[in-house]
Amino acid sequence: MILTKLLSDTRRSAVLIGLCFAVLLILPWLHLMPETSPFHLSAYWITLIGKIMALAMVALALDLVWGYAGILSLGHGLYFALGGYAFGMYLTRETAGDGLPDFMRFLSWTEMPWYWAGTQHFWWAMTLVVLVPGVIAFIFGFFAFRSKIKGVYFSIITQAMVYAAALLFFRNETGFGGNNGFTGFTTLLGYDITAASTRAVLCFVTALALLVSYLGLRYLMNQPYGRVLGAIRDSENRLQYLGYRTLWYKLSAWVLSAVIAGIAGALYVPQVGIINPSEMNPVNSIEMAVWVATGGRGSLIGAILGTGVVNAVKTYFTVAYPEFWLLILGGLFVVVTLFLPNGIMGLFDRFKKEKQ
Repeated sequence: MILTKLLSDTRRSAVLIGLCFAVLLILPWLHLMPETSPFHLSAYWITLIGKIMALAMVALALDLVWGYAGILSLGHGLYFALGGYAFGMYLTRETAGDGLPDFMRFLSWTEMPWYWAGTQHFWWAMTLVVLVPGVIAFIFGFFAFRSKIKGVYFSIITQAMVYAAALLFFRNETGFGGNNGFTGFTTLLGYDITAASTRAVLCFVTALALLVSYLGLRYLMNQPYGRVLGAIRDSENRLQYLGYRTLWYKLSAWVLSAVIAGIAGALYVPQVGIINPSEMNPVNSIEMAVWVATGGRGSLIGAILGTGVVNAVKTYFTVAYPEFWLLILGGLFVVVTLFLPNGIMGLFDRFKKEKQ
């Protein structure tokens, strides 16, 4: 009963959402079935599903600050990429063994930078996955929220920040692989990263992380904390008049959102096999906002649904008509803004009301 309440407000929706998550948890293991089996999932599909689930975690993170607190970020790709780079450092070290990574030897480096220390250890890398996005988000958020930067100005600053980070990571001397980033991973915890069993486990862990993120955020949003975030979105000045210190509510949501995005990046990298500064492209961060808007902001399951729909469309059009994808993405955002302000979830709600 408690789990049902966590999944959705209605029993029917909770059952449907629970079944969907159950399917996501089962799908990875179909990759281990014989290729002759009709239920076998190829490496392409298992990687695509895992990738979209990792991106859905970013959408959940963005929905937390935009849908519930009313803070539109156009730079969440930064936290996603930082988590990816932190884990990519571990994968690169494991591939290189006791020597320097290939890109460092190519640049004639004789030793690793100080900030690479300890990255050969899995648990330290995972600590960085959480710590780096969280600290960066705390520093940025503290000064931005304390300065009462809001609305479009805040969105522009977040976009400028992710663009500046992309320019920094493009430089070879920063020690993050420059334009090529990190790639060529071979093992993860000693296991072949391209092995079917490793792919299945990575996809399963991503599905599990997505489920935990959804349940955790839904539980949090049903608590007084979530209601305060909603009040900040609707009228922050009134809330301050009542004595609430909104700075710390917004900052805590911002940091939590960044940490979730960083974990998503860490799950994304070993499945796609690469992380480079293109993940910090401002267009990627704008896409994240489109996912949330398409599904319906302020609805966690809507953020997941929007991510799945938009990325499924993207997967088709970037292969069939790659030159038109950005036009289609922009058109989708315009259509959703004008005709579906509450996204796909709003459309479902409208159908429910009509039936009643």
